[in-house]
Amino acid sequence: MSDTNTPAGTIERANLDWSNLTFGYTQTDANIRYTFRDGRWDEGVLTSDETLPIHIAATCLHYGQECFEGVKVFETKDGDVVVFRMDENAKRMDFTARKILMQPPPHAMFMEAVERVVNANRRFVPPYGTGASLYVRPLLIGSGAEVGVKPADEYMLVVFVTPVGPYFKTGFKPVKMIVEEAVDRAAPLGVGDVKVGGNYAASLRAGTAAREKGYADVVYLDAKEHKYIDESGPANFFAITKDGQYVTPKSDTILPSITNKSLVTLADEMGLRPERRPVDIEEIFSFAEAGCCGTAAVITPIGSIKYRDREVVYCPDGEPGPISTSLYKKLTAIQLGEAPDTHGWLHVISQ
Repeated sequence: MSDTNTPAGTIERANLDWSNLTFGYTQTDANIRYTFRDGRWDEGVLTSDETLPIHIAATCLHYGQECFEGVKVFETKDGDVVVFRMDENAKRMDFTARKILMQPPPHAMFMEAVERVVNANRRFVPPYGTGASLYVRPLLIGSGAEVGVKPADEYMLVVFVTPVGPYFKTGFKPVKMIVEEAVDRAAPLGVGDVKVGGNYAASLRAGTAAREKGYADVVYLDAKEHKYIDESGPANFFAITKDGQYVTPKSDTILPSITNKSLVTLADEMGLRPERRPVDIEEIFSFAEAGCCGTAAVITPIGSIKYRDREVVYCPDGEPGPISTSLYKKLTAIQLGEAPDTHGWLHVISQ
């Protein structure tokens, strides 16, 4: 499949119920694949094939040499197709790849891949005003065959897209969380600060058990002392103190969320005195608001947290808190072109 340049305004949308999309996989027209072999990356190939031919001894299958990113694409109020802060995703994949001794994709190639695959799937970009977005998943895998425990000599960058709705089915509505103490998400000095699949595999047991009990997900504690908040399931944790300060945990085992980084900037502009610091679990009982944030979830307000035999309720009326609501509106207004992008966070994808 070759790249195509369709004139603006001539694309017929995919026949989807845009306003009722879940956060799941929908088949689209194409994905793109770049291969690193013999010391160099190729030019990338667009294909409609949804499967990968992979060697049975590939390091991604045996030794976990793989990582991924999540990028969001939106249609703005003015009809532009924009991607949110993909330069930060390129930097984070570079950091992850180097930490587990993979060949990092050059930043320019990463961003080119995103542009090419979005243009090849332009008809799957959800219309402005539907509350949906196009989720872009760059996946880097060790594809070279090794039986001994060592890095591969070949790698593949695969980028696919899927139109999605909110990560939690409730959307921007408060959810119930429970503190997890029997399962550690990531170890100190390990790989908790990078986006590798093993971190998510480690969270499946606790997350599934929490949902079976009626909770949306879990709040993890640090693995060393089981005293400080780590992350909230698939996203970063943040809280608003009663005197109006934005607080988010500081830890070497937390993935540096690009959404959280953006919220810290907006919180500073709002006078919320943002602070990254260790957050003792007992502090949840003194916070005014709490939430989780990430590319997939954006902001999900936390309505309540159960910790041992106690529960704190932040949203007794079932509505998100005022500061979480304001932050959510400010961030999404920028993403949708409803507010000025004064920080240069949006990149317009031209056809």
